[in-house]
Amino acid sequence: MPTFMSDLIDISVSLDESLPIWPDSPGFELQPLQTREEAGQARVSRLACDVHTGTHIDAPYHFVPDGSTIEQLPIEATVGRAVVTRVPDAVTTITARTLDELGIPESTTRLLFRTKNSSFWSDYGSVFQAEYAALSPGAATWIVDHGIRCVGVDYLSVQHYEDGPETHQILLREGVVIIEGLDLSDVSPGDYELLCLPIKIAGSEGAPARAALRKTGDV
Repeated sequence: MPTFMSDLIDISVSLDESLPIWPDSPGFELQPLQTREEAGQARVSRLACDVHTGTHIDAPYHFVPDGSTIEQLPIEATVGRAVVTRVPDAVTTITARTLDELGIPESTTRLLFRTKNSSFWSDYGSVFQAEYAALSPGAATWIVDHGIRCVGVDYLSVQHYEDGPETHQILLREGVVIIEGLDLSDVSPGDYELLCLPIKIAGSEGAPARAALRKTGDV
C-alpha cells in the first residue's frame, strides 16, 4: 500500500450529524440506501444537507440575483497564494480600522481570518455559537477597495448572526468569493498556498468544499 507524505494543513471541518449548523438549517444526514449485506458487495449512501453546511463557498448568487453561481466561479479564485491573519480574541467585530491595524500585505488577493471562532469547533461541539467574530460592512468595503478577491472566515458566516445582509452584499456584488466554516485553530499567521474547491453544483448559490493550506513563507 502506498504511503503519502504531505505538508498540507487540512482546514476543513468534517461533515457529520454533530456539526454545528445555522439555526433553521435541516442539518446533515448520511443515510444508507444499500448495505453490503443487502447487495452482497457495495455500500451506497444518500447525502442530505443544505449547501452552506460546514466548510463551504458562497457564490455571488447567494445574495445577488444576477450573480454567478457556484459552477461559474473560476477555479483560481480559491486556489493560490493566501494570507492568514490573526485577529485578537477580544475583537468580535472586524472593522476597517481592525484591518488597517493587522498589517495585511498590499499584494494580498486571498485573505483568511483566524479569530476566536476557530476554538468553537472543538470547545463547543455541536452547539451553534451566535456570538462569533465577523466582519462589519465597513470591513467588507475595505476588502473590496484593497483588491482582495477571496475572503475566508472560521465560522458559519462572514457577517454577524443578527446583522442584515450588507456585508455579504458588498463582497458578493464585487465578485469576492467567500469561504465560510474554516477551522484555522492549528494555523499560524503567515503566507500560504490555499487549495479549496467547491462541489460543482450547477445553478447553486453555494457548495460544500474541502480546504487545505501549504506553508510557503512568512508574511
